[in-house]
Amino acid sequence: MKNKVLLLIEREFEDMEAMYPFYRIQEAGLDVEVVGPSRGIFHGKYGYPLKATSTPSECKIDEVVGIIIPGGHAPDYMRRYPEMVALVKDATAKGLTIGAICHGAQMLIEADVLRGKRATCYMAIKTDLINAGASYEDSEVVVDGNLVTSRFPADLPVFMSTLVGMLKEMQVAA
Repeated sequence: MKNKVLLLIEREFEDMEAMYPFYRIQEAGLDVEVVGPSRGIFHGKYGYPLKATSTPSECKIDEVVGIIIPGGHAPDYMRRYPEMVALVKDATAKGLTIGAICHGAQMLIEADVLRGKRATCYMAIKTDLINAGASYEDSEVVVDGNLVTSRFPADLPVFMSTLVGMLKEMQVAA
């Protein structure tokens, strides 16, 4: 049974949008693998450290049920690494559950996986989301197929409740 969720990080991630999912996924009985463009410690906008234990080239996507992309400035840095973008694109193509909150949608935009999808994001990148072919909804959580998106940290409870439910379904189906 697949039991792994990838949490993508880079420097200046939104602390709550990474740490809350990191612990919530573990509480749900799933394993979290923190993935960065390199191994090592990355710090959030407010200084919380999170250690990337693997890189995209080390990930075995066939062992994964989903990916979480937190916001902050991290997605803007992450999308500069083709292997990080390819990981999101590959996971989407395989039908894995993808959760993106706030600026996390920048990775979905870069991976070109939003065309024809309904999604939400932080309002500052709403136009980018629309230009990437998505239909924007101003809701605390939007689900379209295996894609789960939310706007900002205050949406974390409903985002994670929805995401955990979908990940558990993927785990059973795997």
